[in-house]
Amino acid sequence: MPEVVPALHGREELLAAIDARLAAGGGVVLHGPPGIGRTALLDTVADQAAARGELVLRLRPARGERALAYAGVADLVRQVPAEAVAALAPAPRHALIALRQGRPSRTGAPALARRLVMPELLAHCARSSPLLLVLDDAQWLDPESAELIGYAMRRRPGPRVRMLAAERRPGRTRAARLCPAPVTELEVPPLSPDDLTALLEAHGLPCRAASQLHQASAGNPFLALALGGAVAAGPTWRPASLPEPVRELARERLAELPAETRDTLLVAALATEPTVTLLLRAGRDDAVRDLRSAADAGVVELAGERIRFTPPLLARVLADETPAADRGRVHADLAAAAYDPVEALRQQALRTARPDPDVAADLAAAARRCAERGAERTAAELYLLAADRCPPDRSADRLDWLVTAARTAITGGVPLVAGRAAEAVLAADAPPAHRVRARLVLLDLAGQALADMGETFAAALAEAGDDPALAAPVRLRLTWTALLTGDLEGGVAEAREAERAARLAGDPTTESMALTALAQIQRVQGEPGWRDTLERALRLPATPAPDWLHYGPHYFAARFALFDDRLDEARADLLNLLAVAEHDRIGEARVEVLRSLSEVATRAGRCQEALRYAHRAVRAAQEAGLSPGPTWYTAAVAELAGGSLEAAAGFARRGIRASRQEGDGLYLRRNLHALGQAEVRSGDTRAGVATLRRLRDSEAEAGSADPMIVRWRADLAAALASVGEHAEAATTLALARQAAEGLGSSPALAGYLDRAAAIVSSESGQADLAADLATAAARHFERLRQPVEQAHALLVAGGAERRRRRYAAARQAVGAAHKLFRTTGARPWAREAELALARTEGTPDQGLTSTELRIAGMVRDGASNREIATRLYLSVKTVEATLTRVYRKLGVRSRTQLLTVLAVGEITNPS
Repeated sequence: MPEVVPALHGREELLAAIDARLAAGGGVVLHGPPGIGRTALLDTVADQAAARGELVLRLRPARGERALAYAGVADLVRQVPAEAVAALAPAPRHALIALRQGRPSRTGAPALARRLVMPELLAHCARSSPLLLVLDDAQWLDPESAELIGYAMRRRPGPRVRMLAAERRPGRTRAARLCPAPVTELEVPPLSPDDLTALLEAHGLPCRAASQLHQASAGNPFLALALGGAVAAGPTWRPASLPEPVRELARERLAELPAETRDTLLVAALATEPTVTLLLRAGRDDAVRDLRSAADAGVVELAGERIRFTPPLLARVLADETPAADRGRVHADLAAAAYDPVEALRQQALRTARPDPDVAADLAAAARRCAERGAERTAAELYLLAADRCPPDRSADRLDWLVTAARTAITGGVPLVAGRAAEAVLAADAPPAHRVRARLVLLDLAGQALADMGETFAAALAEAGDDPALAAPVRLRLTWTALLTGDLEGGVAEAREAERAARLAGDPTTESMALTALAQIQRVQGEPGWRDTLERALRLPATPAPDWLHYGPHYFAARFALFDDRLDEARADLLNLLAVAEHDRIGEARVEVLRSLSEVATRAGRCQEALRYAHRAVRAAQEAGLSPGPTWYTAAVAELAGGSLEAAAGFARRGIRASRQEGDGLYLRRNLHALGQAEVRSGDTRAGVATLRRLRDSEAEAGSADPMIVRWRADLAAALASVGEHAEAATTLALARQAAEGLGSSPALAGYLDRAAAIVSSESGQADLAADLATAAARHFERLRQPVEQAHALLVAGGAERRRRRYAAARQAVGAAHKLFRTTGARPWAREAELALARTEGTPDQGLTSTELRIAGMVRDGASNREIATRLYLSVKTVEATLTRVYRKLGVRSRTQLLTVLAVGEITNPS
C-alpha cells in the first residue's frame, strides 16, 4: 500500500541522522511498518540531494514486480544520464541496452553486467556529481535486480556513490546487503502525540481527536490521517466504522503472518485482557512461538505476560474478518479458560448475538456487582452487553441498562461505551427521564466543546419540562458553557436557575456546583460577593464523586487561594484533593488538580516541580482524550518559568488553536497571555504587544474585571513602553490599579504593577523613579515568598541602575537576580540574567532606553528616519522625537556627531 504522508512532522532528528550518515558515504536502511512514513522520508532526502545538484536515481518497485526479472534494474538504467551511457565501451553498452529492456541478451549480458556494467556505470554517473540511489519498498525488488545492484555496491564504486533504502522488516535484511559499506539501519518510529497532533492540525482535524487517534493508530501517520477522515461531527473521534484504506492496510499486515499465528492472535483479539497464560489455557499450545512471530512482524508488543496489538485496530479488523462461527468457538474456549466467573459469563454471552432473557439478566446482575466493588469499566460493558441480549418484550429493562451503562461508562473512563449506550437510548422510544440522562452523557463527553452542543441542550430542556431533578443538571452544564464562551451574564442566570432547581429537587451536590460556578463568575466580573457565594457552597452537605471534584467548591477555594497568592494554603489543599482525584477514572479532575499544582509551584519558585506537574497533566489529558487547551496553557506557563521560551510559545500557540476549535474563550485568553510573554521575552516585542492587545480586547468583550486571574495588564504595559508607546502603557497601568482597588485583590498585584511601572519609567527616561519602584517591588515579592517574581524585579532594578550609570549597583541587583533564578530552577530567566550581567561589564549605554538604543543602532547602520519608522511600526515624528532625546543624552546635535560618538559595535540593536 502506498504511503501518503504529505507533511513531515517530528522527523527532524531522523532526517539529521540520515544526512550525517550519508555524508560519510555508504548506505542507510530505514525500516518500519506500512504507513509509518518511510516513503515521505525517502522523498525528502532525495529532493534535498537533488536541490544540492546531486544525481538521484529512484526505485520504487511494486508488489507485483517481484516476479518480473530485471524489472528494477531496467527502471534504474532508464534514469541514467545519456553521457554516462555514452562513456561505456561498446560491449557493456549493448548489455546495458538489454537490461534497460528488462531482459538479458543472448550473449550472456547478466554475467557481464554483474562483473562490469553496473559498477562501471555507477562510477561514470558519480564522476560529475555525487550519486544517491534511493530504493523504496526493497522487499518487492526482483531477485535478479537485487543481485546486480548488490554486486555493484560491493565493488565499492567510490564514496561518491551512496544508497538510501527502505523496507518493512528490521534487522540485517536484504536491503542492508544491497548497500555499499558502511551500512546503518534506522527504525522509523511512531510519531509522538505532540507531533501527530501537529500533523492532524495541518489537515484540519480537531486537536482533541489527536490523543484518541494516536492511541488507535499507535502513532502511525497514514493510519491516523485515514482514521481522521472518519472523525464524527463534534470534538470526539468515534470509530463507528473503519475506513476501507485502514482495513486494507490491516489485512495486508495480517496476511503476511502464518495461518497458525493468525489463529492464535484471534484468541488474543477476542479476550478482554489477553495474556500468554490465557492463550495457553484456551488451547493455543504454540502461543509463545506464534506471539514471538507476531512481535517480530511488529503486529503485537509483549510486556511480560500481557499482549498488546500495535496498532490496536488490528485486533478489531482480525475479529471482524473472521466468520461468526469461528468467533463463537473462540469465545467458548475463552469462557472455559477464564479464571473470573464474570469474564466467563461475558465470553459465553458473546458466543452468539441472539436475545436471551436469562443471559441478559445474569449480565445485568454481574454488572451491578462490578459497580458495587468499583469496577465501573467492566460494569458499563456488561450493562451494554445485557441491553444487546435483551429480548423485545423487556424494553424497559433494556433502556434502564443502557442509561446505567452510559453513566457508568463516563465514571469508568470508557467514553466510546458511554457514547454508544447514550445514542442507543435516543434511538429508542424512551421516556423523557431516560432521554435527558442520555443527553447529559453526550454533553459530558463534549468536554470543552459544550458550545457546539446547542441542539442537545435545547432537546434536554424540552424533555426535562417542569421536573427540577432533570432540569438542574442541564442548567448546570449551560452555566459551564457560558463560562467557557465568556457569556458571563448568561452564566449568572443559568447558575441561579440550576441552584433553584437543585434545591427544589433535594440535590445538594448539583446545588453546590451551581453556587461554585456562580462564585467563579462573580469573581471574574469583579464582584466582591463571590466570597459569600463560595461559603454557601462549602456549607452544603455535598459529596461529589472524584470525577466531579474539579467542579466543586473545595477545588475552587484552592484555585482562588492560588489567584490571591496564598500559595501555601493552595498547595496544601490541592495535595489533599489530588489524593481523591487519583480515583477519577475519567481523568479530568486529576488533570485539573495537577494543572493547579503546577501553577502554584511556578509562583512559589519551584520551577522544575512545576514542569513535572505540567507534563504529567499533559500526558493524563492525552490518555483520557480530554481537551488539550487548558493543559497546554499550564505547560506554557511552566516552560516560561523553568523550561524554554521556544517550547512555551509552541504550547501556547497550540493551546490557542485548540481553544478556538472548541469555543473555549477562557483558555483562549490564557494561552494568548502565555504566548505574549514568550514573544516579548524572546525579543519579538512588537508581536508580543499585538498578542497582548488581542487578549485585552477579548477580555473587554467577555466582561472580565479581575486583574489577578489572567495577569496580562502589567505585561502589556511593560511591553508597550519597550516599543515607545508610553501613553498607552501609562493608561493600561492606571486601569489595572483602578480594577484592583475596586475588587480588593491580593497585595501581590501591587508588586506586579510597581514592577511594570518601573519598566515604563525606565523606558521614559526616569531611571531614578524606575530604580525605586523596582526595588520596592522586589521587597514586596520577597515578603510574599515568590522568588522568581522577586528576581524579575531585581533584574528591572539592575537595568534602571545601569541607565543612571550606577554600574556597581546594577551588577549587585542583576547578580542577586541571577542567583535567585538559578536557585529556583528558572532556566530561561537565568539566561536573561547572564546577558544582563554581561551588559553591566560592557560599554556604558549613556542611559539610553531600549527603544533609544534600537533607533541609535539603526542610525549607526545607515537607516533613514522613515526606514526606522517603517521597521519599528512607529510614526516618523516619534522617531524624530526619540532621536532628539538621544542627541541630548549623548551631548550631540546631528547624525554626523552621533556617528562620531558611537564607535562601531558600541551599540547593539536589541532584538
